[in-house]
Amino acid sequence: MQIRVYYEDTDIGGVVYHSNYLNFCERARSQLFFDAGRSPILESGHFVAKHIEADYIKSAKFADILDVKTTLLELKNASFTLLQQVFKGDEKLFEMTIVLVYLNFEGYMSKIPTSEKEFLSSL
Repeated sequence: MQIRVYYEDTDIGGVVYHSNYLNFCERARSQLFFDAGRSPILESGHFVAKHIEADYIKSAKFADILDVKTTLLELKNASFTLLQQVFKGDEKLFEMTIVLVYLNFEGYMSKIPTSEKEFLSSL
């Protein structure tokens, strides 16, 4: 997914503020669902972040065009792990792994519905 860096994404020096990389990755994860005609909010629940490990490699700046690439690393019954990387051209700027768990609407961790597991396994 491509993202342009806007002024609101940067600090006073025009450098992307560190937390916005997480926002860029969140948008890319949601877009995976939208591109497939789905919603990340399901009839019986939704996914929430359980664990994130992030590596800030280089800075993006105002007006840059960034590519966010998402790869499935592991899929379990109630969770999955993604690798998300942010690039400017061929240069990697940011990388994170994120574990997302499926919660039902009562707030309890639950098995990911079969149709969603099939979708996730195709990433």
